[in-house]
Amino acid sequence: MIAGLQKMTLLDYPGKVACTVFLQGCNFACPFCHNSGLLPKAGEELMSMEAFFSFLVKRVGLLDAVCVSGGEPTLCAELEQLLRGIRERGFLVKLDTNGSRPKLLRQLVEEGLVNYVAMDIKNGPSFYAQTCGLRHLDLGVIGESIRFLLSGAVPYEFRTTVVDQLHSEASVEEMGRWLSELAAPQKPAVLYLQSFVDRESVAYDGLSAAGEEKMARYVDLLTPYIGNVTVRNA
Repeated sequence: MIAGLQKMTLLDYPGKVACTVFLQGCNFACPFCHNSGLLPKAGEELMSMEAFFSFLVKRVGLLDAVCVSGGEPTLCAELEQLLRGIRERGFLVKLDTNGSRPKLLRQLVEEGLVNYVAMDIKNGPSFYAQTCGLRHLDLGVIGESIRFLLSGAVPYEFRTTVVDQLHSEASVEEMGRWLSELAAPQKPAVLYLQSFVDRESVAYDGLSAAGEEKMARYVDLLTPYIGNVTVRNA
């Protein structure tokens, strides 16, 4: 289950000192994924849950929070047990998700097991499945997760990794309109644009970042639909 651990990060949980734990398995196959080794459901376990809890006990007073990432964490059968153990030891939880399991997301938040959610918004609806590396995708569940976060039930952020070969002015503007429609009559509060960075862990060749001019243009296209559009490092 636990396939990776970053022992400390100042970037993943806004305003908090955290560690990040990576869970195995994903239902998407995004060609630009930095964690392609975590995509298969079966993989090598780095440490047991008990060993991770022992690690946390030693970090009491040093860490504020745990970021739970993947892969797609909501696919993990032991996720609730993991989050409950983290919360019982006094740490905040940030959950990274692709939004494909809205009912579980709602349950975890309502049970007080998640304090912050970062949801990836892959692209405009017409381009979403392709950007996820899939032939077909039920956008209804993605929209349900978006609407839940927009309800204010938990602090959240939306973020989009921009890949030059997968995003265009048309797809980005469509994404903005879609988010605005889901949020109506208000605007989504924030969307972070992250420029793709090629790494050895990316499974596909031939992908590249959008240039600064394109990123600035995308900000301009999204601004009418989103309260705050910010470019940040991926």
